[in-house]
Amino acid sequence: MAEEKPIIALDAEAGLSDELLQAYQTKSSSYEPRTEHFLADGKPTYINRLILEESPYLLQHAHNPVNWYPWGKEAFATAKKENKPIFLSIGYATCHWCHVMERESFENTAIAAIMNEHFIAIKVDREQLPDVDALYMDAVMMINGNGGWPMSSFLDTEGRTFFGGTYFAPGQFTVLLQRVDTLWDENHDDLLAQASQIEEALKNANIISESAEAIGKEHIQSATNAALQRFDDLQGGFGGAPKFPQESILHFLLGEAGRANHEDALHAADFSLQRMAAGGIHDQVGGGFHRYAVDNDWLVPHFEKMLYNQGHLARNYTDAYLLTDNTDHRRTAQRLLDYVLQEMRSEEGLFYSATDADSDGAEGLFFTWTPDELLELLGEKDASLAAELWGVTEDGHLEGRSILHESESLDELARSSTRKVSTLASERDRLAEILHSDRKSRIPPLRDEKIITAWNGMMITALAEAGRKLDEPRYHDAAVKAAAQLWKTSRKAPGELWRTQFEGKPSIDARQQDYAYFAEALIAIYDITGDRQWIERSEELTLAMIEYFWDTDAGGFFMAHEAVDATRLVVRPKDLYDSSMPTGNSVAMHVLAQLQTRTGKTIYAEYADKLIAFFAGSLTRQAGGHYYLLTGISDYLGGEIDSQAYGARGVVKATATKDDAGRITVKIDIAPGWHINSAKPYQDYLIPTELKTETGNLGKVNYPEPIERQLGFERSVLSLYEGSIVLNAEAPAENKPHQIQTRLQACSDEVCLPPETLTLNLSGQ
Repeated sequence: MAEEKPIIALDAEAGLSDELLQAYQTKSSSYEPRTEHFLADGKPTYINRLILEESPYLLQHAHNPVNWYPWGKEAFATAKKENKPIFLSIGYATCHWCHVMERESFENTAIAAIMNEHFIAIKVDREQLPDVDALYMDAVMMINGNGGWPMSSFLDTEGRTFFGGTYFAPGQFTVLLQRVDTLWDENHDDLLAQASQIEEALKNANIISESAEAIGKEHIQSATNAALQRFDDLQGGFGGAPKFPQESILHFLLGEAGRANHEDALHAADFSLQRMAAGGIHDQVGGGFHRYAVDNDWLVPHFEKMLYNQGHLARNYTDAYLLTDNTDHRRTAQRLLDYVLQEMRSEEGLFYSATDADSDGAEGLFFTWTPDELLELLGEKDASLAAELWGVTEDGHLEGRSILHESESLDELARSSTRKVSTLASERDRLAEILHSDRKSRIPPLRDEKIITAWNGMMITALAEAGRKLDEPRYHDAAVKAAAQLWKTSRKAPGELWRTQFEGKPSIDARQQDYAYFAEALIAIYDITGDRQWIERSEELTLAMIEYFWDTDAGGFFMAHEAVDATRLVVRPKDLYDSSMPTGNSVAMHVLAQLQTRTGKTIYAEYADKLIAFFAGSLTRQAGGHYYLLTGISDYLGGEIDSQAYGARGVVKATATKDDAGRITVKIDIAPGWHINSAKPYQDYLIPTELKTETGNLGKVNYPEPIERQLGFERSVLSLYEGSIVLNAEAPAENKPHQIQTRLQACSDEVCLPPETLTLNLSGQ
C-alpha cells in the first residue's frame, strides 16, 4: 500500500515526510507535478522540501529525485553536521537552460543519487533572492569570466564558493560532481583556501571609491562617449551578439538628448529603438519584447518575456516619441503596454513576472509561423502581404519556421509598390490582430505568476509616465490601481515590505531594490494625481530604506536588510553596476533627487550627496557602468528636465505644453498658503515671474491678471499670483525652442524663498 503514495527523494527527518505529503495533497486541482517520474496511480514518485515553497521556480523542482533544500539555515546546518559540500543551483521559472539542465541532470536518478549521497543541494529562485544571486554570480564571474543561468556553484559549509559555472551537460556534470567529492575528501584544505581567496575578492568588490571626487559634466560626457563608442551604427544597439536592449543606456542617452539637445545621443537611441522594434526581438503580433536577441541584427530572440524589460522599454519608447515625434515609437510603446495590461496583469491589477521561452516542448513555437499557416488562416492575398510585411519564407529562421520581423520598412515597401504607407500601416495592424487572435489557440508559454514588488514598481512608473506623456487615461488608471493594490498587499507593516506574492500569499522580506522601485513608482503616481498621500508613502519607504540598507561605514545601499536570512551570506553585497535593470542604488539616487525637489527636506539631499560621494571613484574610472545613476545625478544637480517641474521645495509645480502651431502654454500650480510674484511686482526687490528661453528669443507672453494683497510681512500692497495660473506665448516660427524656462519666486505670509528657474521640455508636444 505504501507504493500508492508518493515517496520522498531522500529519507527526511521524523515528521517531515508527512508534512511534504500533506503539502502535495492540499495543492489545487490545477497543480501539475513537473517531472517524468510517476507511480502507477499517476502520483509523482518523488517529493522534496521545495513542495513547501511559494515560488513557481522552486515548485518546478519539487518532484525531482534530488533532495533539494531551499535557501536557509537548515541546509547549512545539515551541511556542517554531515560535513558535505553544498551544491547551489540558482535559476528562475522561465529560464530555458534551467529547464534543460533540470531535464538532463536533476531528473536523472543516477545523477540525483550522487548529489543526495555526497552533497547538500540548495535551489534558489534568483527573482526571490536577488542578493544571493548577485553574490554567487560575482563569484562565478571571478572564476570563469562570464556567468548566466542556471548558475551552478560549489560551496563549503560556510557558504563560500570554491568553484562555479553555469549550465553543465549531464556527462560533464557527473564527472564534476565526482571530482568535487574526491577533492572534498582528499584536498579539503586546498578547497577551503580557494574559498577564502574568493571570499576576500568579493569583499573587495563592495569597495568602489577611494576618494570623494566632485562629479560633474565631464563624467556625463565620459559616459556619453562610452555609450556612443559601443553604438552599432549598422544594426543599432550597443555591442555585439547576444544583443540585449540595454535600457539603462537608452534612458541615459534619451535624457541627454532632452537635457542638452545632444544630437548624437538622440540618434543612437532613436536608431537602436527603431531597429529593435523592427526585429524579431519585438513580438510583431502580440506586442512587447523578448529578453534579448542571439544574433547581431535583432532577428532571433531568446523568447522569454520579462516584466522588467517591458517596464523599462515602455519608458524608452515613450520618451523617444516625445523627442522625435516618430509615431512608430508611440505605437510600439502602446502595444507594449497593452500587451502587459492584457496578458501579464492579475485580476487585482498587479503584474506577473515573466513568460517562458518554451511552449509545447519547443522554444519559440508559440511565436513563429510558416507560409502554410498564414495561407490557411488568411487566404492567398492576405497571406502574401503578411509574408511580405514580416519576412515569412519557406526556409524560415528557426527549424523551418519564420520569426516575424519587418524585413523592410513600410516606407520601403510603399516605394517598391503602388501602395501608400498609411494603407500598409492599416493592413499591418489588421493582419496582426488576426494572427494574434488565432495564436491564442496555441499552447502558450508558461507564465510565472509571481508578483515581485520591485518589478511592479517599474511597471507602475512606466504606466504613470505613459499616461501623462501620451495623454492615455487607461495607463493612468492602471498605474493608480496597481499602486494602491501593491501598497495594500506588499506592505506588511509601516516601513516594511514583502518582496513577492504568489497565489495571494506574500513571502520573502523585501530587498533594497523593492523599496527603491516602489518609492519611485509612488512619486510617479503623485506626479499624475497631485494627491499627497502618494508622496507621503514614498517618503515612508525611502526613510525605511535608509534605515535598513544604508552602509553607515562605507556608504551606498546594501541589497538586503541585515536582519533577514541573507546574513547567511559570507559577504553582504551591494548592487553597483547598471545592467538590464538599473541597480537599487541607481534608483535610490532618482528617488532622493525627486523627493528633495518635491518636499524640500534636507535629509534627501544629505543622502543624495553621500551616495554620489560613495560612487565618485567608480564614476571617474568607468562612468559607463552607471548610466541610470548618472541620470539621477543629473536631475539632482541640474534639475529634472521634463514637461513638468517642481520648485520652491515642492510648493510650485509647472507644466508646459505646445500645440502644432507652436503656441506654448505653461500652467503653474501653487500650494495653498503660498504665492509667487506677478510679472510686474510693485516692489523693485521682488523677482517677477517670467517666461523665457535660454536665448531670450520668445514672442509676446500673456500673463494672467495679478491679485493685489497685503500680507503680514509686508505693509505695502503686493501684486501676486496664487492658486493655479496659466501663461501663454507663441514661439517664433524660425526658432522654435527646445525648452522653456520659468523664472519665479515663491513666498508665504512669513517667508520668501530664493528665486529659481524651472526648465521645461517642449519636445514632441
